[in-house]
Amino acid sequence: MAGRDREPPISLMLYHLFKWSVVSPVLHAYFRGRIYGVERVPRQGPLLVVANHASDFDPPMLSNCVGRPVSFMAKEELFRVPLLGPAIQLYGAYPVKRGTADRSAIRAALTQLEQGWAVGVFLQGTRTGDGHIPDPKLGAALLAAKAQVPLLPVSLWGTHRILPKGSKFPRPVPVTVRIGEPLPPPTSSDRAALEATTQRCTEAIHDLHGLGR
Repeated sequence: MAGRDREPPISLMLYHLFKWSVVSPVLHAYFRGRIYGVERVPRQGPLLVVANHASDFDPPMLSNCVGRPVSFMAKEELFRVPLLGPAIQLYGAYPVKRGTADRSAIRAALTQLEQGWAVGVFLQGTRTGDGHIPDPKLGAALLAAKAQVPLLPVSLWGTHRILPKGSKFPRPVPVTVRIGEPLPPPTSSDRAALEATTQRCTEAIHDLHGLGR
């Protein structure tokens, strides 16, 4: 895959500023965060970070723990907000139009990968109540097949307890993030290959999640 092998310098600067001033202190001091497997993260080059999803806190925590910016999709409307739009774009967010999320997300994510970003994909697509992935989608595997980039499985444990139903303030629950070994992309975009890779990613995340705290 031709393209850059690093995020833009200004994006790296903003990432480290936000990480060390906000996310990392909150993760470690408030949520007693533990991180395992950081040495498995490729330090540069395009990468698909695949994870479970149970909280709105997951994207910044995930990016913090892998040690490099992770690009996530965001609603197109946010990019029209003064100051906010340019800021989240520099931080790696890419716009997705409502009603055409699958097509526009794939195009935008491929562009980010071509620019050397790590792109984050939650396999379930939406949050789940316990951090497990009962119905993984094929989007991450499709992206990996098209871009021929590795997939990095990551488990976020405990984040589903941060804001339980009815709670208005984040609870100081323990959070553990475990990073697995990178997995190769599918060799083709046919459904069987995508399903096999998706299953491997899901099993890897569930195995990490099962290790608990």
